[in-house]
Amino acid sequence: MPIPHGFRDLKVYQLAYQLAMEIFHQSKSFPPEEKYSLTDQIRRASRSVAANIAEGYRKKRYPKMFVSKMADADGEATETQVWLDFARDCGYLSPQLQAKLTVGYEEVGRMLGGMINYPEKFSA
Repeated sequence: MPIPHGFRDLKVYQLAYQLAMEIFHQSKSFPPEEKYSLTDQIRRASRSVAANIAEGYRKKRYPKMFVSKMADADGEATETQVWLDFARDCGYLSPQLQAKLTVGYEEVGRMLGGMINYPEKFSA
């Protein structure tokens, strides 16, 4: 597997970014009273996944820092799944869309797990 030239080349980053953008667009239809709670939380958590991946990849020559940021990204991905559950159960997302996004975040988690377990594959 060739080493990517930058974080934007990482499949995990691309997927996390795509999922965050889908959440952004879907959350535009959440009710106004959710603006400073669920809408803000789900957007922040989903964006943090991609941001932590980018930040961690920049630190790839320091394995402990790299692993720490990838673990942070994984934690944010899990948090996002919780907010997706709330959005579904509050009636803001269809069960089908919530399931599709959850599958995406589970895939992100699997990829991050591989990066955490084998950081040497990404070192500079």
